Amino acid sequence: MKKRVILGTLTLLLSVALTGCQLGDNASTAKSDQVNNSAVALPWIATKNTTRVNTSDPIEAAVVVSRTLWTAQGENNRPSSVVLTDVSNWQIAAASADLIHHPNNGPILYINKEGVPTETLNELKRLDPKGAEGNNGIQVVLVGPIASNVEEQLGSLNLKVDRIEGDEPAAVAQAIDSYYGKAAGELPQSVIIGSMDDSEYTLPAVNWIAHMPEPLLYVTKSEIPKPTMDALQQRNGKASIYVLGPESVISAKVENELRTYGSVTRISGNDPYENAIAFAQFKDSTNQFGWGITEPGHNLSFLTKDSTMLAIAAAPFSHLGKHAPLIFTDTKGMPNSVMAYTMSLQPKFQNSPAEGPYNHAWLTGDSNTISDGAQSEIDDMLEITSASGENTHSGH
Repeated sequence: MKKRVILGTLTLLLSVALTGCQLGDNASTAKSDQVNNSAVALPWIATKNTTRVNTSDPIEAAVVVSRTLWTAQGENNRPSSVVLTDVSNWQIAAASADLIHHPNNGPILYINKEGVPTETLNELKRLDPKGAEGNNGIQVVLVGPIASNVEEQLGSLNLKVDRIEGDEPAAVAQAIDSYYGKAAGELPQSVIIGSMDDSEYTLPAVNWIAHMPEPLLYVTKSEIPKPTMDALQQRNGKASIYVLGPESVISAKVENELRTYGSVTRISGNDPYENAIAFAQFKDSTNQFGWGITEPGHNLSFLTKDSTMLAIAAAPFSHLGKHAPLIFTDTKGMPNSVMAYTMSLQPKFQNSPAEGPYNHAWLTGDSNTISDGAQSEIDDMLEITSASGENTHSGH
């Protein structure tokens, strides 16, 4: 596996090494020393308003996200269970984010065709999942096609493992929905319908389903697969259905056919950037579905639109800490629509910047994916400023 390491001096960036379980110290136990070795020399890079997960390798990124959110230093900060899924199948991995919040309270980590990568295996050792009380003490949920030696590798860790099998995305998404319903005791009435073919329009759903119980179910541009129909029929005609993406991705014909199963609302933008913003802004006041982020004092998760598996690895940033919707940006800087959105969220103070509120952003990917200049630009746009338009720091 190619390792991407950032070693140079980064203009305007503060390099941070988080302490405790994340990097270890002289007081660390032998076990901590063993499992905290990371292929990423500098896992986090921070500015005053941003924190970068500093790798563009999805397997490594999933581990760094896990280390960020689950410090595993006590019972309160260990996950109940972990989702393991194949890094080569975005549709199945995206749908599996529905299990991050419940029943797992745990991250998605990646396996590959050869089995469980060393980075993933070491992270499982570090996390030492507690077992999900509402899911028969399960510590690992395997989702989708799994290499034959994976369960043998996991057996050496003495973890209680469950499986959601299958290799067809719509069918696995239905199975995940059923699995969630069984663990929770009921199916959520709201669902998100995403394109099985256009990841850049579907991915904004991943952060929401990691945060709330709604599942992600799949359609093509012109058809509703039978597993999706079957999942919707379980709502007895009362589903609140949210179609994510424009008609060029999911047709008006499919939208109309979905009305058989309940109410239908389309959330869309003209391109992937505007589509992600539309989803971040949307709120259904009748049932509280949606982020509804239209004012300052929030967190955002920035990725490039081609960073598909990185986006899924970063989905837990909407589950713990400063909950964040996914926003797409470009390698060199923000497109105009994203710039306008961040400007609309920029905090303004009346008397002192100590008043708040404050914004923050997660960035996932090294500087080849999101440049240092792009990180600095995002940092600037999230900074609190004077409502009067005067120099924020005059008189300090």
